Amino acid sequence: MPTDSTTRRKWWILGAMGVILGVILLDETIVGVALPTIQSDLAMTTLGSHWVVNIYMLVLAGLVAAAGKLGDMIGHKVLMIAGLLIFGLASLASGFADTGTWLIVARGVQGVGAAIIFPASLAMLMTTFPEEQRGMALGLYGGIGTVFLALGPLVGGVLTDLATWRWIFWINPPILIGVALVVQFAWSDADVEKLRERFDPIGLVLLVAGLSLTVFGIMQGPDIGWLSPVIVGSLASGLVLLAAFVAFEWRRRDSPLIEVRLFANPTFSACNLMIFNAQFSKMALFVFGALYFQQALGLTPLMAGVARLPAVAPQILTAPLAGRAADRFGARWPSIASVAMLFAGTVWVAAFTPANDYILLLPGLLLWGVSMPGLFIPPQRAILNAVKPSQQGEAGGISMSMQLLGAALGMAVSSAVYAMTRDFSAVFVANAVVVGAVLVIALLAIERRAAVQAAKA
Repeated sequence: MPTDSTTRRKWWILGAMGVILGVILLDETIVGVALPTIQSDLAMTTLGSHWVVNIYMLVLAGLVAAAGKLGDMIGHKVLMIAGLLIFGLASLASGFADTGTWLIVARGVQGVGAAIIFPASLAMLMTTFPEEQRGMALGLYGGIGTVFLALGPLVGGVLTDLATWRWIFWINPPILIGVALVVQFAWSDADVEKLRERFDPIGLVLLVAGLSLTVFGIMQGPDIGWLSPVIVGSLASGLVLLAAFVAFEWRRRDSPLIEVRLFANPTFSACNLMIFNAQFSKMALFVFGALYFQQALGLTPLMAGVARLPAVAPQILTAPLAGRAADRFGARWPSIASVAMLFAGTVWVAAFTPANDYILLLPGLLLWGVSMPGLFIPPQRAILNAVKPSQQGEAGGISMSMQLLGAALGMAVSSAVYAMTRDFSAVFVANAVVVGAVLVIALLAIERRAAVQAAKA
């Protein structure tokens, strides 16, 4: 029987992990609202300002799997504290930036801290709760995070309009200190079996280099020229390195950075693809939606934040519901229903963007907000239940890699589409095409049984 202290510890961990997720989500939404002001204050180009968002996502995508594996090997507590320290110091540095280059570098360092925090928080949460309560725990974890997500546009608008955009970074450190204290006193790695494996530096180099070159090529293509030797070489080299990464990890049976053989399971692959798609869509709406509200509709940063609330506020209610649905029905139907709602919402927004009428956009924004938790929680539950407890960090790292790869590529593709067309509706149309493709794949690939079984190595 669990003791009172064990029960209290469980809820303290859940609260702390939800808060740290919320800080990172808050950072995403705040930056999107403040981006036009940052661009003006630091005299950045439009494409340069987009790198403020994407360098963070790119570093996250490149390092999160390695951080998850490292946590499984040495323990999550020490890495969580280190990640909180790095994220906090980089937040301070971002707030003091006086050039665009300084801010982009600081945001990259902030991404290092977040890459450590993300998989550690998931692993700590899933290890703390028994399997039958993990969907509920993920739902509450996501619910706490989406409270911060909902506050992000408002907080970002208030700080940017009434104080300075620099406070969107300076508010992070006090919260991080509180989370660090909870981790220090409520968590112990003693009861978690550590992986006895070697690290995979070759895989890490191939992944980071491949992602960096590919994203650079997509984002800079419209500016430099798609047929220029720099862009062609960057894209070709990036794709070759990513293919080499997959081949190397597939053949490596001793401690791979990412266990790519798991993707041989169609349900495992489809669940990760949905997480990829959710973050891809989030970049289009949160960054380019904020730009649309300010540049096309003439709203202030504060009012642009208010305008995005219908896309985030419903998530506070639907995140716990998505967790309970995952516990009861498994991954298939909650996930497919969520992708279908996202598709409908995205098509609606794309169709009515040219009208420049906010009221016409509301149904699409609401559908987007209702659908989002179902694209994370049921798939994450299925992915994490597919592995042993000692591999929770690795599985979390894989799902986070896909999520953040979706963010990096979503930002890169959206930036490229907007740079070529100067049309916000084209950005949302491109997003709708991706969501529609994922819906078809989900219908075909996700199995009907409740749990995903890990693919045999």
